[in-house]
Amino acid sequence: MINRSNRPVNRIEATFERLKAKREKALIAYLMAGDPSLQETEALVLELERAGADLIELGVPFSDPIADGPVIQKAAERALRSGTSLRRILSTVSALRTRTQIPLVLMAYYNTIHALGEEAFCRQAVAAGVDGVIVPDMPPEEAGPLEIAAAEAGPLLIFLLAPTSTPARRAMVARRSRGFLYYVSLTGITGAKLTDVGDVRKNVAKIRQVTNVPVAVGFGVATAEDAARVARIADGVIVGSAIVRQIGEHQHDPRLPEHVGQFVRSLKNAMHSVSAPTS
Repeated sequence: MINRSNRPVNRIEATFERLKAKREKALIAYLMAGDPSLQETEALVLELERAGADLIELGVPFSDPIADGPVIQKAAERALRSGTSLRRILSTVSALRTRTQIPLVLMAYYNTIHALGEEAFCRQAVAAGVDGVIVPDMPPEEAGPLEIAAAEAGPLLIFLLAPTSTPARRAMVARRSRGFLYYVSLTGITGAKLTDVGDVRKNVAKIRQVTNVPVAVGFGVATAEDAARVARIADGVIVGSAIVRQIGEHQHDPRLPEHVGQFVRSLKNAMHSVSAPTS
């Protein structure tokens, strides 16, 4: 049994609590760390916070990103070419922590964590200021060593849940995810189009029956209209490929943060009129 008693409130938890009290939904913005450079990643995080993002996911570039579509794969290639590594990302997080307290979540493939060691990764991540971690290629059934290390030192371990999950697995994943549960709105890879929110609504309702952890929906949210539709259903809206696409299109523009910030602001503005679901 993993002991989580006496653990201080994490920035992720505090943010969801604050937004719930205001009847607002969380906008979770994804950036590939190091795309096009870590210096620009730092500027983008600060600009996206100003634009209304409530949490930031920082992707750790990996050579074989099995869950990612072509937009994020290309971003990972750009980040790797710029010399981005996990250690350099943690240094960037440390620098950001002198300027912002926005929750920061790393999305990293397991090989990257395993190379450093689960305990060392957790200690260094928390020391840098990381609040949560998502490992897209590590199901809960195989998460034991990292789950134990994260329970001891942090960060919060956030699991993904697929729409094809059985009721038993849905309950298990919901029980073990911390901070929020990442519900994948569709089968496939990032960048696919979200076409039917009806199934998303039904599955989020089923998840709420087995957990009080906030549910954030990702994959397929590409427009302000998408963000508003999902915000009517979930506690958080995750936008990744659409933001990364903006970065790719404006990567050589000195006004890159401003361009991306305008897009993120449009997403948050669309979500503002959506009240929190009653439970």
